[in-house]
Amino acid sequence: MSGTTIGLTMGVVMMVMLVLRVQIGITMFLTGAIGYIWVSGWDPLMAYLKNAPYGRFSLYDLSVVPLFLLMGQFATHGGLSRALFKAGNAFIGHWRGGMAMAGVASCAGFGAICGSSLATAATMAHVVLPELKRHQYKPSLASGSLAAGGTLGVLIPPSVPLVIYAILAEQNIAKLFLAAFLPGIIAALGYIAVIAIVTRLDPAAGGPGTPRHSWAERLSTLIETWPVMLIFVVVIGGIYGGVFTPTEAAAVGALATGIAAWRSGGLRGKGLLECLYGTAAGTGMMFLILLGADTLNSFMALSQLPAEAAAWVQASGFGPFTVLFAIILIYVLLGCVMDSLSMILLTVPIFLPIILGMDFYGLGVEEKAIWFGMLALVVMEIGLITPPVGMNVYIISGVAKDIPLATIFRGVMPFLTWDILRIFLLVAFPSISLVALRIFS
Repeated sequence: MSGTTIGLTMGVVMMVMLVLRVQIGITMFLTGAIGYIWVSGWDPLMAYLKNAPYGRFSLYDLSVVPLFLLMGQFATHGGLSRALFKAGNAFIGHWRGGMAMAGVASCAGFGAICGSSLATAATMAHVVLPELKRHQYKPSLASGSLAAGGTLGVLIPPSVPLVIYAILAEQNIAKLFLAAFLPGIIAALGYIAVIAIVTRLDPAAGGPGTPRHSWAERLSTLIETWPVMLIFVVVIGGIYGGVFTPTEAAAVGALATGIAAWRSGGLRGKGLLECLYGTAAGTGMMFLILLGADTLNSFMALSQLPAEAAAWVQASGFGPFTVLFAIILIYVLLGCVMDSLSMILLTVPIFLPIILGMDFYGLGVEEKAIWFGMLALVVMEIGLITPPVGMNVYIISGVAKDIPLATIFRGVMPFLTWDILRIFLLVAFPSISLVALRIFS
């Protein structure tokens, strides 16, 4: 049996295991290990496992992951989300649908210091949902806006999936952070526009609104967000000012967020232990997925399946954009059953070489890698709110147990429409992903 046939066979086995809900890291490791033995034998697999895991886990750039996770844990326990929502509500809460818009804006701000979509959705749901219910927002709009807003944690830097993509694609983390700014801002503004449209088509969806705040009140609530703004400026400004490497910036950010959480009382009692346990569990889960992905990718390289796939695509005569949209469709389908990190680890080693081997607008190799990274992350955002899995939807459902799951999925549909339009926008205008990079490089 040829290596390509073995690769396809094990790919089917992996999909069956995923359907059976086997954990993704274990699925990839078992598939890769069995396929490796099938192609090369037991001894080569043992030789690979003797060195490869240490080589991966000792990678300096990877140390940024637990640091950003710790930063997110401190931010979650530090009450910083409530200050962000109060500030957003003070400025735009009196608009039609303004409180939901403030919820999306606070999701964007919290995502900028958290880096996790699931943590952003869970934290902001606890803070914002009770207020939206109290002001008589329709459950579909209230829950749907927060499920969609939570996805901003994937794209707005610092983002853990963005770090993993940078490592896999062998790209500069700081450049990818810079490239993600404009797409992230466009995403947040688009969600706010969707809320404006929904509440104009159905005025009852947005509740009666809140009184207009004075400028003194607005300034007061804005001052309360100073820890968030300071942390963001120190982390991102330090990276682009040449003061820190991304890893050093993550360490400084974790320390600053920890101090802010301690001042607010979030680390008192069991708070610190919960942060450390949460970080350890998240790091262990990610590293298990990394080990599984590395084993699977090594087997796939031995089977020659990715190389054969790339050669077939290039010889098939399909146009570059036909291939690109086929990959996007695959991402949408995978997003229905997998989380974003798993999709990155599973697909980037296969899809990225195909994209780099084609011509898109005359872009260079680095520009294509960064542009494709932005596209992939945006499509992965869609997976977080797409049936039947939609992890962010289940997070919101867990917080708002009185809102049926079907109601939340119905509420995210207008936001999914914007996401689809945003994909076409990023494909048609790659400069959206590259303009900041070209200006500041």
